[in-house]
Amino acid sequence: MQNSPSIALVTGGSRGLGKSTALHLARQGHGVILTYRSKQAEAAAVVAQIEAMGQKAVALALNVADSSSFLDFAGQVRDALQAHWGCGQFHVLVNNAGTGAHASLMDTTEAQFDELFKLHFKGVFFLTQKLLPLMADGGRIVNLSSGLTRFALPGYAAYASMKGAVEVMTRYMAKELGPRGIAVNTVAPGAIATDFGGGAVRDNPQLNAFVASQTALGRVGEADDIGAMLARLVSADNRWVNAQRIEVSGGMFV
Repeated sequence: MQNSPSIALVTGGSRGLGKSTALHLARQGHGVILTYRSKQAEAAAVVAQIEAMGQKAVALALNVADSSSFLDFAGQVRDALQAHWGCGQFHVLVNNAGTGAHASLMDTTEAQFDELFKLHFKGVFFLTQKLLPLMADGGRIVNLSSGLTRFALPGYAAYASMKGAVEVMTRYMAKELGPRGIAVNTVAPGAIATDFGGGAVRDNPQLNAFVASQTALGRVGEADDIGAMLARLVSADNRWVNAQRIEVSGGMFV
């Protein structure tokens, strides 16, 4: 996997977990392609941070909920690989991009459901499909899930169901891509203090305290708790980890 520069593609890399993951991957020696939906300035700032480490990086616009754009996006990735690294393949794909939605079963609309489906499940499935011809054999794929697939909190039925589907999809990806030596795993964060879901865990003192009280390590998660672990997961030291769901929640609701 290392005859050419190791390059990682991280969706949703302008903020939160994606930003942390991109930075930790760069520290481990990976070049980085990160995507953003609307936060171009923030994405450019992440690119600048990576370049300051001595690694190459590029930010590309992508709406993961719009599968009709994926073929064109794959072409942009191909061009970026050639222009920035002089090669035609990348090695790590982190399907991170996403957003939260909180609504009870009775209040969830079809529009909300469909948007979650397109972004968290259909988008991950077909984006991976379109990018696989550009992925080197022996590469690594990580799909982001959620602790909410293990424990149930009212208001997250639709969101958690999409993440449950991602976990099943991950195992099938691992099985079908095994002949290429590509390992595929799921990372399932617990509650994290980012701007995800409107920043509720970060900004609501009562919610923050409740999560901390229900977590064995006694605090809410931080983005770097996930980014650091994920970067280690795709390292050569963990090449035999495959088809697994790895929860990174500090022991939430154990």
